[in-house]
Parts: sequence; structure tokens; C-alpha cells
Amino acid sequence: MPLSRARPIDDLYAAVAEYELVLVPDAPLASALNRRLDRPHLGTFATTPRRLAAGRREQAEDRLAFLELIEQTELSWKQASYIVGNILQCWEYQGSSRAILEYDGYADAATETAVEHISSLDTTSRRLSRYQIDDDCDLAVVGIEQFTPLERSILPDEFDMFSPLTEEEFDPAPFHVFDSTAGIIDAVVEAITADTAEDVAVVLNGGSEYSALVESALEAEDIPFYGGPGFIDDPDHRTFLQLLRAAHNGSDTRVRSMRPLLSRLGLSIDIEHDEKRLHELDAPAAAWVSEFSDDIHEHTFGSALDEYEGQTGVELPDFREELSRLGIAHDSVTDAGVDRLAFYLQTYEVPVDRENEGVLLADASAAAFVDRPVVFYLGLDDSWTQTPPRRPWIEMDDQYQRNIRQFQLLLQNGVQQYYLVQDTRGGDPITPCLYFEDLLEEDIDRFSDFAHTVHNRTFQDLGNGFEKHALDVEPEWIDAISQSSMNSYVNSPRDYFFSKIVQSPDKDYFKEGNLFHDFAEFYVNHPDAVDDGTIDEVVDVMLDEVRPFLRSVDADVHRTEYRLGLETIVQYLDENEPAADDLPIDGGSSSWGNFFAEYFDRTIDSSLTERWFSDDDLGIKGKIDLIHRPHRLLDYKSGSKKRASQVVKGAAMDPPSDKPNFQAILYLAYLRTLNPDEQLEFRFFHFLETLDDAVTGTLDFEDTLTTIPYHPTEFTPYVRSEAMFERLLDDGSNACQKTLSKASYADYAAVFEDHDLPDTRDSDELIDSAFGAALEARLKDAVGDYKYVEKGCKQILREFSRLRSRRFFVDDLDAFEEFVDECLVEVNRRRAGEERFPIDGPGGEPNYRYVDNRDLLLEDD
Repeated sequence: MPLSRARPIDDLYAAVAEYELVLVPDAPLASALNRRLDRPHLGTFATTPRRLAAGRREQAEDRLAFLELIEQTELSWKQASYIVGNILQCWEYQGSSRAILEYDGYADAATETAVEHISSLDTTSRRLSRYQIDDDCDLAVVGIEQFTPLERSILPDEFDMFSPLTEEEFDPAPFHVFDSTAGIIDAVVEAITADTAEDVAVVLNGGSEYSALVESALEAEDIPFYGGPGFIDDPDHRTFLQLLRAAHNGSDTRVRSMRPLLSRLGLSIDIEHDEKRLHELDAPAAAWVSEFSDDIHEHTFGSALDEYEGQTGVELPDFREELSRLGIAHDSVTDAGVDRLAFYLQTYEVPVDRENEGVLLADASAAAFVDRPVVFYLGLDDSWTQTPPRRPWIEMDDQYQRNIRQFQLLLQNGVQQYYLVQDTRGGDPITPCLYFEDLLEEDIDRFSDFAHTVHNRTFQDLGNGFEKHALDVEPEWIDAISQSSMNSYVNSPRDYFFSKIVQSPDKDYFKEGNLFHDFAEFYVNHPDAVDDGTIDEVVDVMLDEVRPFLRSVDADVHRTEYRLGLETIVQYLDENEPAADDLPIDGGSSSWGNFFAEYFDRTIDSSLTERWFSDDDLGIKGKIDLIHRPHRLLDYKSGSKKRASQVVKGAAMDPPSDKPNFQAILYLAYLRTLNPDEQLEFRFFHFLETLDDAVTGTLDFEDTLTTIPYHPTEFTPYVRSEAMFERLLDDGSNACQKTLSKASYADYAAVFEDHDLPDTRDSDELIDSAFGAALEARLKDAVGDYKYVEKGCKQILREFSRLRSRRFFVDDLDAFEEFVDECLVEVNRRRAGEERFPIDGPGGEPNYRYVDNRDLLLEDD
């Protein structure tokens, strides 16, 4: 069925204006009709059945009934809430408070007790059950299909009915599709001023993210609003409840989980501390919360509220009154008690006094009418679909029809309607409200299936759409890039961009790694200052520094790990003493100093450790942990060991690896400028890799090292050389040695003269290539058509692949330097605003395991 056009409220008023009494299904429609009343009228004109029967505004009878049950019975809070909901709901649909006892699945002793208490309360349902409109009343009923059976029970035998829907069809305005929730909120707020607030309504799902965001945005712009935040939405009410919860979380609570609470309390802690335990943080801002948490079991709810009011300087009389009404003001603050309080506040709407001025925030599930000329609808996704309760006293089809009629009416409020939606979230399509498919009789999977307009920029006004504003700022040109930035940029340029503007918290492994690095540098400079006693002291210091990150139960494990790691570093440096004082690297040492040099009051003056370099000609920069030899750089690693083939694969450029790792190739490219035409090495020292062996005293340093050689020649001349032929002859596999022993170097070299060696590290590609076929043919001609020759040729080609996969050659470093130049051009072009930093890198979709700012990457935009 198509959408039916709603009757304008002015037309509806004209139709019912002469009646003595007008009943409508919801209060906003009644208020709209009453505002249009243009003649003297004695008593009530337009109202809802409940307001008519109660003689007052409707009260939250479910809350009143709940408070009665927890005070007068032994029912648990959740049990009382469940029973209250069932009784009132059944009463609404069956017309009697005792009707629920006719259903076997619900007729138990607890329910019967609850029925007796609730039936005696002065609730709106009780008044409605006893009310009857006089037969001689000149009555008009609007939208009787939306009335429940209990509401219909007050109607006389004769009355006139009016439908809020006409027989005309309604075509919704085009949807405005945004790429983010923030874009929608910005669009709404920029379209409203304090002067126009009275003309605007915003309809949304009250439980969605839009609710809190639009309230905050309006508040920030000093635009008045009402209808949105409830009792629990009051920032101080919510913060106090969060404080009670946090106080029971234990000593392992991290700063990140407490940040909203700390912010509301006016306590500031730098984001670098996010991963640390609050109770171990030496910061004044954490002291009060820690002390409050330590003493929580000595507090009652009332005294805890006193503490909160004293700390924040606010008074919360309404919250204190609610604690008294619940009878828990003098109860101890237990974990279970906090759960009960949270359950109550999340389940029941506590009445709050508010001024009805400004923008009207309307919940999509609450009513069908919003009497404002301009109405924004936010979201309109499947969360707007109301699922009828599955209870035996509810006719599901009837309730569904009520919901879909309400949805039709809701969409047509105001003179101007604006439907603001997202088409995707996190790359996945957002499903529109399911009522659309039934109403439009079409298959609709996403909002882009509707007529729509896409918006990606700032909303300027309701008529003109969006504009992009340019900033008159001269971008800073980047001359060099580090290996970590290269890794991030190649994986995802946009993640790289955000990493430059968004501060990240410290991590335990960063802290540990830095301390290990500082100790290694300290030991190279002052080996005489370190003995077993010093290592014990260093371990204690490291534990103190990292303690805010660690659970108390993990301290002993880390103590053992730290000691063995330090001892492994000392032993390796003793057995492999650095010797490269004559290598000129002029960038200077680490700019932030050395922790242990400061701790032991020593200076760092070695030209071998923590050396910075920056080469604008190559476009690269970095920090070298240790210049171990003139031809070898060493990097300390506390993480898991990677094989040489993994490191080389991580430096791939065409296409890039899904785990980019350009450290070795970047540092070797720089070292090549200092040692041209020499064989070089980049060595990773994984000093925690052999902890088990270190415990048993069987440490083999070869198990801790990953060495990446660089050969000052291109790969093809390297494997074509006579030296390689001799190496394969002496050290190759059996079939390889046997084959080459019966051939000559001339036979071997001739293949390279006639055929190009493929540029691949894949052994199967080499074997299946024209080069592979030529090698086999040539050696069979020289040796004979034997099986071992065929096998030997495959072994030769597999050795080529192994060599290419475990080291770098001139062509690799040359290609890398060109790749860096291309990346820098892209980076600087994007920094200048000529194009956006894309999410996908040169290799396509990023590897999200290595993305640091996942929440900031808006896909499909």
C-alpha cells in the first residue's frame, strides 16, 4: 500500500471545531488542536482518553506501581518490573486489571499479589476502567484505529469518527544522505538559530546515538530545546551512577574507561595515560577517584552523593529524593545495589520539570504528531521499526497496523520535512525502517534505493546545500619520511594522516621497549657501571615505571622477563662489542635523553648509539639503535622474531605487502651512502626471543638474530657470477652439486646471455619461466638427459629464490628510493589539499590490524 497523505492539522481542526469533545490518540495532536481553538469553550476540547479519565496529565503508572511493589512486597526489583509491565499491558489490551490471571503462563502467586496491590492504586488505567463518556456528549473521535481496547471502553454508543489520513497518496521528499553521523548533526545545528528554534522539531530514535549528539550540539550553540534528555540523561545524574559503578571495578581500571567520568568531574589527565591503571597513576586528578573507590564499601548511597556534591560543587536534590523514594538512601553502596539503581533509572522515566521552549526533540516511538513547520528526521533506520510485544493478550497484526499508521503520520509532520540519513556505516549498508517496504510495496535494501541527494560537506542552509571552505594556510613541505611513517602511509594514507594530528596513548610495550633501548644504550656507554646488583635495580625501576600498565598478578612474570632480557643484552654486547667509531653520522643522539643515564647520573657521549639521521636527497630519516660495525646497523626488538624472508617481503613495493615493513631497506639505503660499493647488513636483535633458553642456560644468540644483507650489485649479475657457480657447486643440494660438477661455468653463464632472469621471488615462477626451461635444456645438453639434472636445475632456481627473498640488492634499494620519492610527492600534494588522503594504500584495502585510528576511517565516502 502506498503512503496515505495525512490530513493537515488545520483541516482536521476545521472538521472537529464544533464538537463538544474531541478524543485523539496522542497528546501532541490534542495540544495542536487546542492551540487552534478560536472560540470560547467550556471544559476540555481536545484530549486523549487517559487525560480525560484521569482529569490530569498522564502519570507514569508503571513507575508508581513498581515503587509500590518494591516497598510492599518481597519481590526483587527485576521481578517486580517484569510483572508490572505484564499487568499494565494486559490491562490495556483486555480491559481488566485481573485479566492477566486468565493466562496460565502468567497466573502465579507473585502476579496475583501484584494485581491486588496495583488494582488498589490510583492509576490512570484504574480511572480509565471506571470512566464512561455520557451518551449525550457531542463527541468526535480522531484516529480510532490507534486507540487501545481500554481506551475504546470509555466511548459511548454513538460518536463521529475522523481519520487523520486521506485517500490521497504522499510522496516523501528526497532523502539527504550523509557520510557520517557528525555530518547529520552539523546539518541540523547549522540550519537552526536561537530565533528559529520554536519553529523546528527533530524526530529521532531516543535510544540512538543521535539523541545525545544533537542535545550536546544544540547546547554548545546556546540553542534552546526540550523533550529530549530525561532524568538519567542529566550529566551529573549519569556521572554519579558511573562513579558508583567505577568504584566497584577494582584496581585494574584503566584511565581510558574512566575518561568520560573524569572529564565530567573536571579532572584532566593527558591522553598518554589512557592505558594505565587509574589507581597506580601518580596524578592529582586520579587521587580523589581512587580514594573514593577505596572507601566505597564504607559509604551509603546518601553519603556517596554527599561526596560527589562536595567534589563537583553541584547539588542534586532530585536524585537524593529519588534515593529516598526507592528506600536506599541509607543502604550500603554494594555492587548489587548499584546494579539495581542502574536498572531502575534505565527502565523508568523519572519525571523532571522542564521549560517547553526551543527546538522540540521527539522520540519516533512516542507519538505521531509534531506541530512544527520545519521537521528534521534523523536516521530512519531499522531501529525505528517497533516490534510488537509477544504476549498472548496482544493481537500482533492489529498492533503492527497501529505502528505502521503512526509511522505514516509521523513522516508528514510540518510544512517542510527533511530526512537526514546515512547509507552505510563501517562499509556496510544501513537498512531503512522496515515499514518503508510495506508502505511503498518495493524491495528497499538501503537509502540510496530512494530518491536522494548525497552530501559530503558542511550544510550551509536548507535551500542551497553544501559548500567546501578553503583555508588560506601555506602547507609545510615534507622533505624526509621515517620508516614507521612509510609503513603507515603505504598501509593506509588516511591512517597516516590521522596519526599526525591525533595524540595516541602510551602502551605498555612502548614503555617497556623504550626502557630496554635506554638500558642497551647506557650499557654501551658505561659497561663498567653494570653488574648483577645494577641489573636488579634496573629491573625494580622498570617495574615501577611500567606498573601503571600491569595487573598486580603479572608483576612476577614481568620481573623474570625483564631480568632475562637485560642479561641477554649485556651478554650479547659483551661478546659482540661495537666497533664503528669512524662512521660519520652527524644527526646527533636521541633528543629526549636516556632514562638510565639520568637515573644513574651519567652522560651519554658515544657516537654509536641512538643516532639520528636525515637525508633530504634520499627523502628518508630515522634513528639507529646501534652502529655495530661500519657495515652493520643493529636494532633492538622486544617483539617476536621475524624471518629474513618476512622482513624482505614486508619491503615489497609492487604491490606492497599487507604488512609493510620498510625499516631494514630504508636504513640500508642510508648506510649505502656512507659505505658505497660495500656489502652491508641490517641486524634485528630479538633479545626476548629465547627466554626459555636463557632460563636453562642454553642461549644461542643465532636464535635471537635476523640479519638482512645488502649486496652492492644487481641480483642478476650476482647469481650469474662465477663465485655463485662455485658456491652452488660446493654448498648446493645433492642433485645441484652433481649436475654442476659435470658442467662448466661457461654452460651456466650462457643461459644468462640468451635469456632474462625473471624479476620474481617465487620459485615456481622461476622454474616455469623461459629462463628455467633454458637452464634445464643447456645443462642437459652439457651433462645428459638425466632425472638428477632436471632436479638439480630446480634446486638451482629455488636457491635463486631463497637468495632474492632473504637479502637486498642494488636494484631493490634503487627501486625503494624511487618509491620514496613518489610517496613524498603524494604526501605533499595531499597535505596541500589537492586531494584527500585515501583510505586504501598503494596495495589496496588496508590491513586493519595495523591501523591505529580505525574509528576515523569513514569508508565508501
